[in-house]
Amino acid sequence: MKPLIRLFFRSLRIALGPFMLLWERLSRPQAVQRAPALQAQVDQDCRSLALYQFKTCPFCLKVRQEMHRLALPIEKRDAQHDARHKAELVQGSGRDQVPCLQVTDANGQVQWIQDSAVIIGYLNQRFAVPA
Repeated sequence: MKPLIRLFFRSLRIALGPFMLLWERLSRPQAVQRAPALQAQVDQDCRSLALYQFKTCPFCLKVRQEMHRLALPIEKRDAQHDARHKAELVQGSGRDQVPCLQVTDANGQVQWIQDSAVIIGYLNQRFAVPA
């Protein structure tokens, strides 16, 4: 039964995927504007982040929309079609669940944040523009 359910959702993702990607493109929120020096610092901070994702995952889409709104150039790694990225995700986080944000601190310690709501909360806490 489990393979049948997976096949159903995989087929659904293939059929709806192009529409989801088009909707993502058309519904992108306005990106925040920061002073050039502040944006340069944000760009530098984002080099220590990587988002493991599937292109047509609705939860990944939600995180990418927030990344765009916050003007965050976070590296996106395809864990669906790239076996190396999938292996890194499973080895680091212990699961192949996406979206998953890899955060590397200045000491080289790696933290894995799973769940779209938690990732969005983390990004907002760390990179939100003060009003």
